[in-house]
Amino acid sequence: QGNMAFAGKYEFEGDENYDDFVTKIGLPSDKIEMGRNCKIVTEVVQNGNDFTWTQHFPGGRTTTNTFTIGKEADMETMGGKKFKATVKMEDGKIVAEFPNYRHTAEISGGKLVEISTSSGVVYKRTSKRIA
Repeated sequence: QGNMAFAGKYEFEGDENYDDFVTKIGLPSDKIEMGRNCKIVTEVVQNGNDFTWTQHFPGGRTTTNTFTIGKEADMETMGGKKFKATVKMEDGKIVAEFPNYRHTAEISGGKLVEISTSSGVVYKRTSKRIA
């Protein structure tokens, strides 16, 4: 595993509690529809504690967050809001506090598992490694 555990390309495989979560964080209904069972490809470039985390959406839209573990960075949410956050590493998981949810990402069984929690609603997205 080591430090390079996250580097790679992952394709959306499945999720749990999507509707409850995106409603809770206030995503508009058009964005909710767009994101449902969306074959998002997540590309992670990791160089030590420096990360570039890009999500490629069908239709060509991409969101990229570049951050260094332990340093404040400019980030963008699922809904396109910009904010500042300090990304941490806890027990091999990347942890970021978004404005209205907490997001963790880890590699488990060769898959990228992302969990977002907002007011008790837990959204889990699993992506399989494709590169």
